[in-house]
Amino acid sequence: MAQRAKVGPPLISMAALRILVVDDEPAMREVLHARLSQWGHEVRTADSGAAARAAVAVFDAEVVISDVVLPDLGGVELLHTLKVERPDRVVLLITAYGSIGTAVEAMRRGAADFLTKPLDYTALRERLDLLARERDERTRAEAPAAGEPVDLRGTDRLGPLVGASASQRHLWELIRRVAESDATALIIGESGTGKELVARTIHDLGPRRKGPFVPVNAAAIPEGLTDSLLLGHTKGAFTGATDAGVGMFQLAHGGTLFLDEITEMPIGLQAKLLRVLEDGVVRPVGSTRELRFDVRVIAASNRDPMQAVEERHLRADLLFRLDVLRVNVDPLRQRREDIPVIARHFIGLSNQRHNARVTGLSDDALAALSAHDFPGNVRELRNLVERAVVFAREGVISARHLPFGEPEPQKPAPPTGIVLPEGVTSAEAERILILETLRRAGNNKAEAARRLGIDVKTLRNKLKTFGV
Repeated sequence: MAQRAKVGPPLISMAALRILVVDDEPAMREVLHARLSQWGHEVRTADSGAAARAAVAVFDAEVVISDVVLPDLGGVELLHTLKVERPDRVVLLITAYGSIGTAVEAMRRGAADFLTKPLDYTALRERLDLLARERDERTRAEAPAAGEPVDLRGTDRLGPLVGASASQRHLWELIRRVAESDATALIIGESGTGKELVARTIHDLGPRRKGPFVPVNAAAIPEGLTDSLLLGHTKGAFTGATDAGVGMFQLAHGGTLFLDEITEMPIGLQAKLLRVLEDGVVRPVGSTRELRFDVRVIAASNRDPMQAVEERHLRADLLFRLDVLRVNVDPLRQRREDIPVIARHFIGLSNQRHNARVTGLSDDALAALSAHDFPGNVRELRNLVERAVVFAREGVISARHLPFGEPEPQKPAPPTGIVLPEGVTSAEAERILILETLRRAGNNKAEAARRLGIDVKTLRNKLKTFGV
């Protein structure tokens, strides 16, 4: 019979990083994907420089781990492109060839580190842990102290959340109430609305704020590692398990586990997750001992959960277990009065990041932003503002700094009638009119005659005259 034991605080309390792995060797990509995912990070892979540039357009990677030698673009050249798009992006270059010259050039262009194969995975893990801690420290520095009382009246922010609309203030009131509870919560909102920030704020305002906040992207859990990521594993539990692995519940012990995109979690894993939530214990893969954990679970989805149940993307019993407290986050297009406040907030952050001196928005820029529908929500606004700050550098952001701020003058629509050359004679005009009408009618003489307002016999006679 399995023994039960209490677990202390997790050995690792690391928040996930968004990491892009770029390598043309499939085996290397698979190994890095497996290890990084096991360490709790959200991972995407690309097999070339072009694929990497396409990937960062939809996956805002905080860290890129790239081979120096790629089939279409060198790692150093890719580094330059990635740093221009987002200067604070961390790029780690790896190679099988310990070239000092390449390393110096890579460092000069902004590489954070230069690693040689075979990789020292212990050192890599420590490096990523440090990056995650530094990022979290920056995030917390921008927000009030955890648990600090916040007066919602007359303020435009709650922790990292910014806004001035009635919708946003209602959200803040709901967040504070949810934070007081320890029940599971479900956050619903479109992509880019800031569901993770809402979850972090709930954590920071609640009694678990001194514990870890562990985000997990349920859609990015790799097949074959589901049990290990959920439950943890012992050393030697399976091929490649050279060390014991800590599961997500152990990582979040004493704090909050945030399961993003829960409707995208594999159905088989959902059943195991439900069992763990019901029992309050995990049994690591390869172990006979059950470990009890103390974790609050907050889940999120960008889909209607009931529709996901109907489409069999989400188990109904898991939804009922998670949906104790519901938090709905409105899309930005439904609270346009928040756009100026959020934009100013991002201008301040972008000024610090890019050493710029932008002071605000011009009237035309604000009008352009306010008229935009923002399908990408706050994330899209953040990227637009950062781009504008990079281009403007100082003064105010005007409409010309926005991709949609100054629409190109529309070209006149091509004429739908038949255009006659200038100076054409009446006989030539008749010929052009008849032949073009016949062509547009698909050489159907009856249809052409109808359009011309003449009978078919007359049309045939005209065509004979034209030698057609």
